[in-house]
Amino acid sequence: MILSGKEIQKRLGSDIRIDPFDASRLNPNSYNLTLHNELLVYEEVVLDLKEPNRYRRIEIPSTGLVLSPNQIYLGRTVEHTETHNLVPMVEGRSSLGRLGLFVHVTSGFGDVGFRGFWTLEMFAVQPIRIYAGTQICQIFFHTVLGDIHEYDSAKYQNNHDIQPSLMYREFGKTEDDQQLRFPFPP
Repeated sequence: MILSGKEIQKRLGSDIRIDPFDASRLNPNSYNLTLHNELLVYEEVVLDLKEPNRYRRIEIPSTGLVLSPNQIYLGRTVEHTETHNLVPMVEGRSSLGRLGLFVHVTSGFGDVGFRGFWTLEMFAVQPIRIYAGTQICQIFFHTVLGDIHEYDSAKYQNNHDIQPSLMYREFGKTEDDQQLRFPFPP
């Protein structure tokens, strides 16, 4: 079952934390999250699952930033969320989908116990101008049946920034390998 907006508000401070929270962004069964002012763009022509891929940081100016088709842009939410005893999920807003902007390519499904900012995998069907602070996606919450084991992964838990893919860790690469390729931590 999906929580209603009233139930989301009722569980704030216990099972759900959204910081900052603005009651005007609460919907009948979700809450609108906003886009931070920075994006990451990979610099590799061919992305490699087994290696950390180089990327650069782009700031979204107040005049907006045009996203190009056939390019993945990693963004993040302004809001830091924490969820216990529920499964958090994000979906792009239909108003943006109608403009050809996919807000998350595959990772809208969260885990019970996730704490952090949501990394958004944005893809534009055609050029589109985006703005920081836009209500970019909706978070909603499913109830869980059965025993709960909270997410506790060093990979993405407690993040403080946009998270590029850390899949290379599954192939035995370490943080030290990444530090050799990037002068700044992700």
